[in-house]
Amino acid sequence: MRYWGLLAIKLLVAGALLYGIWLGLYSWYTPPEHVARFGNSPFAQDLVWTTIMFFYSLLCQGLLFLILLDQRYRCRTCGRRLRMPVSTGRYSQMLLFGRPRTEYICTYGHGTLKVPDLHTVGGHEPTNWEPHDDIWKELYSIHDSEKKK
Repeated sequence: MRYWGLLAIKLLVAGALLYGIWLGLYSWYTPPEHVARFGNSPFAQDLVWTTIMFFYSLLCQGLLFLILLDQRYRCRTCGRRLRMPVSTGRYSQMLLFGRPRTEYICTYGHGTLKVPDLHTVGGHEPTNWEPHDDIWKELYSIHDSEKKK
């Protein structure tokens, strides 16, 4: 739940920021007389406004891309950034060691994310999130057994 809440908050903040930029651009720019006289929208009527809107659109798309990219590498349980990337597999020996991928882990032990490094012709392959009950339990049990000795 925290994972989706974090995404919603990021999207709301980005939406408010972009809406503020939109209002600032709209109040700052005065359309030329031939556009304002007939009450038309300056978009596609005025080259300067159309260019500004093109770059504003790129800003919106870039911000959305960065938000989704950041969200991809977060823990699905707690929403924290995944850490400790480990590369597995080899390009030259895929039959022996498996396909190359990078594995990330939640430092609180909630799960691991496996991101494929090799994308075949079939398209983009989905990432694989594997939740864990408690991956640190084994380490704690070893530590406790050493304390007892």
